[in-house]
Amino acid sequence: MKLLEEAEAGKPRIIVIRGQKVILDQDLAKLYGVTTMALNQAVKRNPQRFPRRFCLSVDREDVAILISQNVISSSGWGGRRKPHLAFTEHGALMVAAVLNSERAVAMSIFVIDAFVRLREEVVANHMILKRLAEIDQSLLVHDEALRELYEKLQPLFAPPAEVEKKKIGFGQDPGVGRARQLARG
Repeated sequence: MKLLEEAEAGKPRIIVIRGQKVILDQDLAKLYGVTTMALNQAVKRNPQRFPRRFCLSVDREDVAILISQNVISSSGWGGRRKPHLAFTEHGALMVAAVLNSERAVAMSIFVIDAFVRLREEVVANHMILKRLAEIDQSLLVHDEALRELYEKLQPLFAPPAEVEKKKIGFGQDPGVGRARQLARG
């Protein structure tokens, strides 16, 4: 945890160069607790570990943009004589593998642990999303069943139609009965 707090205090700047998120060699060197020169030497000694997708050489156009954003100082005051190196996420991890400082080793382990935790969270989230999709599908099926049940019950809720009731029993009109008898005759 102490390592994370120290990394947060240094707050290396992640910038965008040529459409890629990168961290400059000077910021990465501070993060790993080495000089920029030692970091760049380790990279030069291991060129096979740093393909272009891991490490970019910052050209003059990029430097002009970075100076205008106050990411690096202007070269007019004894700035760097060699171009900056910019490392992608994978390049920054590879630098930790080639550096031999105690802090670089600790950062490598920290990053690996972070990726393991991230992968576990992704798997957990995937399972949660899968379960939510199952519940959603179940609700759709239940919705349809409830709609059918409602349609079948709807006629039962309607008031009964008025039916003309025949009177039965002693309350009948005596003349009606006699008319029937005469008609049968």
